[in-house]
Order: sequence, then C-alpha cells, then structure tokens
Amino acid sequence: MKTYSQRYAEFIVNHRYENLPKEVVTMTKQCVLDWAGSVIAGSIKPPAEKLNAAIEPLGGTPQATNVITGGKTSMAWAALLNGAACHIVELDDVHKGSIFHAAAPIISAALAVAEGIGATPQAFLEAVVLGYDVAIRIGEAVTPSHYKIFHTTGTVGTFGAAVAAGKLLGLTEEQMAHALGTAGTSAAALWEFIEDGAMSKHYHPGKAAMEGVLAALTARQGFTAASRILEGNRGFFAGMVEEVHEALLWDRLGQHYKIMENSFKIHASCRHTHHAVDVALKLRQDPRFNLEKIDRIVIETYQVALDIAGNPNPQSVYQAKFSIGYCASLAFVYGSAGLLDFTEARLFDPEIRRLLQSTEVKSTAEMEKDYPRLWPAKVKVYLKDGTVIEGRTDAPKGDPENPVTYEEIESKVINMGQTRFSQAKMEAIAKAMRELENRSLGDFTATLVEN
Repeated sequence: MKTYSQRYAEFIVNHRYENLPKEVVTMTKQCVLDWAGSVIAGSIKPPAEKLNAAIEPLGGTPQATNVITGGKTSMAWAALLNGAACHIVELDDVHKGSIFHAAAPIISAALAVAEGIGATPQAFLEAVVLGYDVAIRIGEAVTPSHYKIFHTTGTVGTFGAAVAAGKLLGLTEEQMAHALGTAGTSAAALWEFIEDGAMSKHYHPGKAAMEGVLAALTARQGFTAASRILEGNRGFFAGMVEEVHEALLWDRLGQHYKIMENSFKIHASCRHTHHAVDVALKLRQDPRFNLEKIDRIVIETYQVALDIAGNPNPQSVYQAKFSIGYCASLAFVYGSAGLLDFTEARLFDPEIRRLLQSTEVKSTAEMEKDYPRLWPAKVKVYLKDGTVIEGRTDAPKGDPENPVTYEEIESKVINMGQTRFSQAKMEAIAKAMRELENRSLGDFTATLVEN
C-alpha cells in the first residue's frame, strides 16, 4: 500500500498544466497578484527590514528577487524574506476550512524557485495550484485541533511550499515523497506569539517557504526522509493533531482544485475580525445609526475567533489587528478598516476606546455550529434610547460565498502598493500579471522592484 506521501507525489508529478481549467488559472493569477500587493506593502515595515538585516550578512547566490531590497539573493533566502513580508500587513489570502494563509509560503517559494531556474509562467502557475491543493487538504484534515496550538500557515505551509518547489524542480515521485517527508519534519509554528504581539507570526510563513525550497532541493540530491511523515506513529498527525479527518486529504483529488475555495482579505486585520467589521460597516449605513448615542455593542461569533482575536484592550497597532472589538469599533467610527486605518494615532482614539469599552464579544452555540465551514458573526448595537440595530454575516467579503472580482483585487493591490511605489508602477504590476502567460516570468518579477 502506498504511503500518503507517495499518493500525493504520484498526483503532483503526473499533473500537467494542460489539465487546469481556465477559471483555475485565472484564480491563481488573482492569488499571485494579491500576494504581490501584500509583499510590497509589507516590505517597508520594520519586521521585514529587521529580518532582511539579519539575513543580509549571510550572503546568497543571486538567483531570485528579494522584494524588500529589490536585489537578488538565493532562492531559499528570497522565499524566506518575501514570505515573511507577505504576512505583515494582514491582507494576504486565507482558506477557511484549513484556516490557512496559503500565498505567503507557497507563492513565495514557487516564485523564488521559478525565477531561479528560469521556469515558464505556466510551470510557475501550475506549481502554485498544486502547492495550494496539497497544503489546503492537509490543513483541512487537521483542523480545528491543530490550530489550537500550531499556526497552520507555518506548519501546513511547509508542505505546500515543498510541493510547489518540487514540481518546478522536476522531482521524481520518489524524490517528491522525500521532499514531503523533509517538509513535515521541518514544519513548526506556535501560536504563543499572539500573547506578545510578536513578530514571529511573520517569520512563520517565511520559514515555511524557505523550508519547502530546501526540502525540494535536498530531495533532488537524493536526501531521504520519513516515508510516512503524515500518518506514521511518530509523524505529523501523531505529534501535532488531536483528531484527523483523513477523508478530506483525498476528496476529489485531481478533480477539484482547492485554490478555487480561496478567500481574499479586504480589511487589514486578522480574518477572524472581518465578519464583525463587515456587519459594523453595514449597520453604520442604517438611518437609525447614531455613533454618539451608542450605549453598548454585543458581538457574537465562534470560539476560535475569540481565542485568536479576542484581545479586549490592545496596546499596540499589531495587537489591535487581533481585536474583534477594536476592529469593529474602528469601522463604526471611521467607516473602514484598511491598511491606512491602523495607526498609532488611532490606537487610543477616545471615540474608538469608548466603543471598545462598551463592547462585549462572546461565542455562542449558534455561531459555533457551522465553523469552520462558515465564519459567522452577529453584531447588535444598543442605542441609549432603547433602539437595537443588528446584523449578521456568515461569509466575510472576499469569501467564495461573498466573492470579490478580479478587478476588485487589482484595485486593492494598486492602492495598497502605493505605500511604496507609484500608482503607475502598481498598474504595471497588475498589467504584467494579466498578461503573464504571454510574457516571461522575468517580466513580472522585474515590476516588483524599483526601476
């Protein structure tokens, strides 16, 4: 009987770009463009600059683009640095069922290797699709128990990065199985960073991207790894998961591409805050709404949202992004929760703080029953005159059930990228992605750096 790694390896190695439906290719380009916006916006933030400063003395063969500096470094370092930068401003994509931000580790690894070896745009896009597919499946199988302690983007992301890198490197089935084995033993990321608002969260996807590249490169050289890294008695499932939903590993494998289930973030905060923000923005348009007359706010959601984003009194901008109450209050006061809304000046804004102190966030059985298939929230605003305004959503804007268009992603990326580049340059990046199949991959990577 084949091991799980062997089954995945057979699927990955024998897959062909021609198998991909047109809509899957379009979605993949949308994911890559969305990744680019997050990397560019994150590249000028302190965590990216500090990580780059730590890595720079180590050198690196100039193989792939480091978006932070605009220069070239090794495939492994480029994957690490771009992967970390992508996750900083909290606008990178997410898959609900696996609770996993796929772009940061997978696209960062795929682009570094593709650029390093001179791969075609088609090979790059296929590698991204396959990386998403395997990683999301593993993520779904281990959710929700794995997520209690482990940051899925840093653990499961390592498998996806290895798949993407290995596909581009042309690994054999045996080599691909070893790459997955090495990825599994390298997968690590703990949620403890949330207690301090630490930069470890950004490091996780960067490390996953780098480890995935290394796993594929070592496998190509004949470096062996555990053959049963997922299902073995001392493997990934045994050590890091309470309950495994193994059927999800294989559900419609090769027939349905998991990247089509991807969600995109509109607000610059933890995804577990977005449902409350969406409802707050909707309630703000109610003719009965009056900011000054708000007496109290009650937000109902699922428990994981509280575990990750339940901070009732954030003391930094980063912690504010992980506070459902703060994000909803920000939306009520300013009418948005975008990249430029989370500032030091607004962190202790008196009106936001007044609402935050009057906000109760709690989990309920009603909200809990459909998670993680749905990420619901109900918001009730109690006014001083006794009026109650309420609303609910089961799918934040950007989910497949409440989708954004390709044009909306372009607009998002063009706007967020202007924290570093000009509008014209960001429009050139969007154009290069639209035309990717008819251009070289180098044309796209060249747009990601200063002219």
